[in-house]
Amino acid sequence: MVFENPKIVSVDTVLQLDNLHLPNYQRPYKWNVKNVSALLDDLEFAINEAYKYPDFKYRVGTIILHNDEIEGALNIVDGQQRIISLALICKTLNTSNNLSILETNLSSKVSEENIMRNYLAIKAYFIEKSPTEKKRFIEAMSSVLEFVVVATKSLPEAFQLFDSQNMRGRALSPHDLLKAFHLREMRNHPYEMKHTVERWERTDPKEIHILFQDYLFPIRNWIEKEKGHKFTSADIDEFKGVSFDLQYYYAMRTVKGMPVFQIDQTFVSGKNFFEYVEHYLNLLSDVKAAVSKPELGLFLNGTGVGFSYAKQLFHCVVLYYCDRFRNLDDRIIKRLYAWAFMIRLQMQKLGFDTVRNYAIGGKVRDKETIPLFYLIQKCMKESDVLKIMIPMLPLEEINYSPKNNDKELLLREIHKILGLPGGAE
Repeated sequence: MVFENPKIVSVDTVLQLDNLHLPNYQRPYKWNVKNVSALLDDLEFAINEAYKYPDFKYRVGTIILHNDEIEGALNIVDGQQRIISLALICKTLNTSNNLSILETNLSSKVSEENIMRNYLAIKAYFIEKSPTEKKRFIEAMSSVLEFVVVATKSLPEAFQLFDSQNMRGRALSPHDLLKAFHLREMRNHPYEMKHTVERWERTDPKEIHILFQDYLFPIRNWIEKEKGHKFTSADIDEFKGVSFDLQYYYAMRTVKGMPVFQIDQTFVSGKNFFEYVEHYLNLLSDVKAAVSKPELGLFLNGTGVGFSYAKQLFHCVVLYYCDRFRNLDDRIIKRLYAWAFMIRLQMQKLGFDTVRNYAIGGKVRDKETIPLFYLIQKCMKESDVLKIMIPMLPLEEINYSPKNNDKELLLREIHKILGLPGGAE
């Protein structure tokens, strides 16, 4: 087949190309089981939609090919991950496709290991499926699932197209992807969808990004004693929620609990996601206002990146405490302050990796720390939070030496909170 212009073709058509080739300049196949599971979920959704709406089509993505006329090959410039993953699905389903792409000699050990691991995961996914369900997947490859194919005879032009699609174009952020997912869950409620979109668009996208990146995602990890990492599109499953239609007990309990939210609990997908985001934007705003009250007298205007990391940790732990107990007791806020800013005093240079380690009770400078998020989750009453011991950092272990008087202000405030000598009256 010749692709002289961009074309929309079935996945089956692409996979059956005899001259589809993986060139040696391609990076390794790096999709993991999580990526493939997400793809399978998307395909199953598309197949179910096609069952309800006969003309329904689902675009799996865009692929860029270099038509190498000398070698007689269609080299994959962009789309390798999806093409190989879909080929593995077809192989598992024992379709009659000519899956030449899977016969490529792989020079990368990473590719070989990921292909084998994903193939086994796909086999496990289909082992419980009925013959009818498997048949629907097979048929969808030619009748429902589509690629947009862009091909060029010039390799530099192919790379230029790749750059245009993957670099210069603005990739969808994780919260954009979540928006799309949850709107899709609302497709049977167009009126609610319309007003939900209008409310979402009135919210600053930067605020939504910060909410997930700096607060909700880290807190979810720290509660489980996991350091976590930067929130990316690979992590959106954390916030997909549970379908309203599931009849599992935990799902039914979640449905009955809405719209009462908890950071460490799931929610119902669709409309509740947008309410979830609005709720935590408001709660975070309330928390920041509460900890900044003049009567509390907390020192929050320090300088430097390290101080800002400690401040973020403080806001996170107060947010989680308030989320759990729906209250903001000044005594508890002060103790959480002492815990959060202790790490600033302990380190001369404070990076966020150290903060993450501190948050889960890991060792900092060879000393065990308190996993406060985990401990708050175990508290059954608000008064239990006050019983958590916050040991003071010995003076000889204080390493923070800023150019201004931040250290003295911090140390004096923490001493005061913990009832130690040297606290300001």
